[in-house]
Parts: sequence; structure tokens; C-alpha cells
Amino acid sequence: MRAFNKILIVDDSPTSRMIIQRCIQMSGAETEGFLFAENGIDALSLLDEQAGIDLIVSDINMPKMDGQTFIRLLRNKSDTASIPVIVTSSIADGSIEAQMNKLGIHSVIKKPVSPEKMLNALEGE
Repeated sequence: MRAFNKILIVDDSPTSRMIIQRCIQMSGAETEGFLFAENGIDALSLLDEQAGIDLIVSDINMPKMDGQTFIRLLRNKSDTASIPVIVTSSIADGSIEAQMNKLGIHSVIKKPVSPEKMLNALEGE
């Protein structure tokens, strides 16, 4: 299992952010710490302020800026374009996965997130 410096979790639900963090921890991934954002706008601000984020786990449906817009903007910036992204979504289906693959997404996890699903996504890293 790879070790991560910092992991950014982007989800508008505090409960979902907590569950995702716990699933990452239970999967055996090592990290120096977690950062959290409620939407894509907050996530982009954090990425501008914080160095060392080397994995992002993002929801798709969020207010202010959705995950797809956030990821598109992330990919257009040279300093963040190569950060691996795992997408979580309650509406994950073939069309969502196809859209995410076009954006260079590492993996899509259908909610509810579990340690096993997270482990599978992280091992594909």
C-alpha cells in the first residue's frame, strides 16, 4: 500500500467526509494527514494554499462547484494536473464513469463507500 503525504477529501456532507476518511484509514493507507473541502471552490483554494496534496477523493454532486467542474479546472492547472483523483458518487453508472475517464480520473466508487471499495481504488493507484 502506498503512503500519501496529504489526502484532500471534497464532499458537501460532513458525514460523508468522515466516512471516507475512516474508510481510507481502515484500508491500510498511510498518510501524514487529511484536508477537507465542502465543494470545488473550497478545494481549489486549499490546493493553492497547501503543498503536498498527493491524492484527492471528490464527490460529484456538490453546491457552488460540482466535482466535474472542479476536476476539469484541476486538470487545467500544471501544478495540480497530475494529482490522482478518486470520485465518489451516489449516481455512479457507466455514463458517469465514461465522463470521469475523459478527465483522467483514477477510479469511481459508488456510494456508500466502504473500506473494501476504497482499498480496491487505492490499490489500482
